[in-house]
Amino acid sequence: MDDSAASRGAESDADEIDFGRSPSQSISGRRPRLSTEVSEAIRDGGRPVPKQPRKRGLGWILALLMVIGLGAITLWGWSTGHLDLWLGSDFFATQAPNVEEVSDPSASPTVDADDLLGHLSYEEAPEDDLVPISADGQFLLRSAAAEGFRELDQAARRDGITLSMISAFRSIAQQQQIFFDIKANRRQTPDERAEVSAPPGYSEHHTGYAIDLGDGAVPSVNLSESFEETRAFQWLERNAVQFGFELSFSRDNVQGIAYEPWHWRFVGDRHSLETFYKARYQVRPRPTPSVSGDDAEELDEVED
Repeated sequence: MDDSAASRGAESDADEIDFGRSPSQSISGRRPRLSTEVSEAIRDGGRPVPKQPRKRGLGWILALLMVIGLGAITLWGWSTGHLDLWLGSDFFATQAPNVEEVSDPSASPTVDADDLLGHLSYEEAPEDDLVPISADGQFLLRSAAAEGFRELDQAARRDGITLSMISAFRSIAQQQQIFFDIKANRRQTPDERAEVSAPPGYSEHHTGYAIDLGDGAVPSVNLSESFEETRAFQWLERNAVQFGFELSFSRDNVQGIAYEPWHWRFVGDRHSLETFYKARYQVRPRPTPSVSGDDAEELDEVED
């Protein structure tokens, strides 16, 4: 056999071994690879598939950077006050849904209160709603308050208590005299006078809902703190609320008005309740004084 034939025979054997057609033959005594040693792509009869390079999470990185940037801008806007301007801009206003606002019943009233020297402003009761609560017609109250007082007075009499009426409705003109004339006579400053008397236009008595009461059995303690020691006051503390009345100026009240155990007001219907409570917490706190003997000598000097 010539060299060329031998060479072709060797190449043929090698080709057969490479493609697995003659597994029994080998060159130089080597065994062919087992099928498990052949790549999966070759075993399946297909060409080897080159591996694709793994893409980095560039999109996720960009998204994370955007979130971080937005958070930083929001934090800066909140800390500098610009966030409120952005949220209140026309863009947000046009994009936001039209939602009806619901008031919070537990929130403090937002009605503006006219506060003068610790006293709140009140309108004068209309004459056509004032009715007498005494036989001589001297004392007047608004119709709802008058009805409540009659029921209260009758209940007190059934329990052996005699309530004496000291003051009821007062006009703004009457309050003008009470505040300024006595202030000049006493040489009091406006602050001093306001501790025991309201300026005209700022008295609860203008409303036709307020009354000053005494104990008919102990008239000597009328218009003084000692009234709280009487049976009449103790009865009122227990029972007045049933007829729509409450004490106006307790000790250490927020308005800084002197303690007046004789001064009661009617809050037994919607109008009276709104009159006294809408702006109740808008008044600035003032220190509460005590009433001196001079201030309790005359009825006209006592307020609210």
